[in-house]
Amino acid sequence: MPNWEFEVLDPAYGNVSEGNAWDGSGLLFTRIHQSKIMRFDPATNQVSLWRDDTNYSNGLTFDAQGRLYACQGGATENFRRVVRYETDGSVTVLADSFEGKRLNIPNDVVVHPNGTVWFTDPFYEGAAGPWSKDRSHKDLLHDSVYRLDPQPDGTWKINRVTFDTTRPNGLLFSLDYKTLYVAQSGREQSEFRQLRAYPINADNSLGMAQVLHDFGAHRGIDGMRLDTEGNIIACCGWEVSGPGPLMYVFSPGGGVVETHAVPRTRPTNCAFGGDDLTDLYVTTIEGFLLRAKTNRVGRTLQSRQ
Repeated sequence: MPNWEFEVLDPAYGNVSEGNAWDGSGLLFTRIHQSKIMRFDPATNQVSLWRDDTNYSNGLTFDAQGRLYACQGGATENFRRVVRYETDGSVTVLADSFEGKRLNIPNDVVVHPNGTVWFTDPFYEGAAGPWSKDRSHKDLLHDSVYRLDPQPDGTWKINRVTFDTTRPNGLLFSLDYKTLYVAQSGREQSEFRQLRAYPINADNSLGMAQVLHDFGAHRGIDGMRLDTEGNIIACCGWEVSGPGPLMYVFSPGGGVVETHAVPRTRPTNCAFGGDDLTDLYVTTIEGFLLRAKTNRVGRTLQSRQ
């Protein structure tokens, strides 16, 4: 299998880029520590500012109506929330607390075809600027995955759906939407770094997780996407240990189908794009935006994630 050759589309700005989301003709991505959402236009090969003052937005995704959702880490400790950017330029806050306590630092988000919104809420020190280096700002005693259910009055009901995660990161649905894949990505030696699969029950709760892949002591998955065959394309690894920074292709059952080296220290997130959805856009911890032509076709979801 030939290696994917990555080209640089946007140089590093000196901190983390993330949140890759294909809007149909271009790629949106976040410069977290600049509180900016950027857009790459393949027609012009130019990167431009799409939205400013985004409160350290990280993960992005679209719903079936083309509306953009974002996980905001907070320019201060008071803006840790999941939001939707409306077409008129306004911002709708979907969730900023759980059981009366502020969220940690929302990280990644996906939208189910039934309209529910799912997100991860880890607390990574330093992920949202200076305030987040101080763990005394962490109100919750757990790092969990949540589901948001739309209510008739326009509000959202928040539901905790994992009780076994520490610092859950990337997430996505299987082809049939019956499984939620979660990157369990702890930093401490005592934490796991695993790719987990949770069955989605009829009531939208989650069943017991199956560990599809265990990275041991090495950096696991950050962001991930699905191809049309149901394979998981995941940003993994780092320069410190293990096999290095790689894009993994996992089968739906967790087998390693192939790996591709990434020419930077740590890939953070990815999304398929281009006319045939075979271009893979990858962001990195240094702030690069990369692109490679692949042998995979990105899965087109109802939610466009």
